Amino acid sequence: MSETVFTYAAPALKFGTGSSGEIGHDLRQLGARRVLLVTDPGVAATGHPARIAERLVGHGLEVTTYDEAHVEPTDESLAHAIAFARDAGPFDAVVAVGGGSSIDTAKAVNLLTTNPGELMDYVNAPVGKALAPTERLLPLVAVPTTTGTGAESTTICVLDVLSLHVKTGISHPALRPTLAVVDPALTATQPAMVTAAAGMDILCHALESYTARWYAEFDAKQPEQRVPYCGANPISDLWSERAMDLLAGAFRRAVHDGEDEQAREQMAMAATFAGLGFGNAGVHIPHANAYPIAGRVRDYRPAGYPDEPIVPHGMAVALTAPEAFRFTFDAVPERHLRAARLLDPSAAGDGPDVLPGVLTRLMRDIGIPNGLAEVGYAEADVDDLVAGAVQQQRLLATAPVSPTEEDLASVFRRSMEHW
Repeated sequence: MSETVFTYAAPALKFGTGSSGEIGHDLRQLGARRVLLVTDPGVAATGHPARIAERLVGHGLEVTTYDEAHVEPTDESLAHAIAFARDAGPFDAVVAVGGGSSIDTAKAVNLLTTNPGELMDYVNAPVGKALAPTERLLPLVAVPTTTGTGAESTTICVLDVLSLHVKTGISHPALRPTLAVVDPALTATQPAMVTAAAGMDILCHALESYTARWYAEFDAKQPEQRVPYCGANPISDLWSERAMDLLAGAFRRAVHDGEDEQAREQMAMAATFAGLGFGNAGVHIPHANAYPIAGRVRDYRPAGYPDEPIVPHGMAVALTAPEAFRFTFDAVPERHLRAARLLDPSAAGDGPDVLPGVLTRLMRDIGIPNGLAEVGYAEADVDDLVAGAVQQQRLLATAPVSPTEEDLASVFRRSMEHW
């Protein structure tokens, strides 16, 4: 029997320049008194977290700041943050100020300071035990300072498990923030490469949820079996299409002119809309491939990021996206072509090369590396990359066509260079 039900959920949303100045009022409405503010060193250096903390204190709140969130969180960095919060608490609300890394760190801290056990108890199977939380989490206010991850809207916390060289995550509806506060003014400090990589994450969120397996093509579920990712559906389609429309006009402008306030605002709105879409429909092959690409990095050091080996998440997603969408084209060709023309109204043709062509032209224009080879991978790495991708069954299950290991290997090989 086929599924007849789709689900949709989202945090409360406050959007607009200056909205981050109202968080104290919002927290008081939630009954908060003692607040943990989570951020990372780079974002802390901008002064945004300190200004927000000062506003919170002005509303009579007691604020403790943790400013050591790791860019691309690991099991070790999350354990450090959790230990800090356990020692400094108890708290009755959490505020995350930063990119997806800070927001994901706050999600993990919220989970492990309100529920028993250790981090790996909640990490997705087969890497962890995939336990569900048994206790209610604290109110979480997510304040993104990058335009990309959509973490302020989602039920997901992503992390690297260092000993296994694998990127995985925790996924449960309880992790979804209570309130997303999106203030475009906070994104003005993004370096160009951060804007480019994070923007590709927005784009792939929209594309993957738009081309995901239709919700009614899944087997019927019982109520207790429902998961946040239910497949493409009429509501997620609206958010994804609007996000792509915004990206078409703003993406290149935001990368090449960081002072273009209109482009920044449109990128922030696109990130929010894409998050509202994929946070319910799901993502698929490019995101599954991104986990091992980021988790097995050797010595790639992109501009605008901490001076350490890293393939930023959005960049890792983008690197196999053209070939992944070439592979999925036959499953839903009309959606691939519709997406291509939303992103580039001049895109011509009606075959599997149209959307990959739109993506590669964009990637070249905004400075994304020319394929996996440019970030340090070679043909000899394909088997390891495939092994990491096949562990992401939660994501691959949402693909419009189920890839075999051979299919994934072909996508990785064809992604070594794009132009």
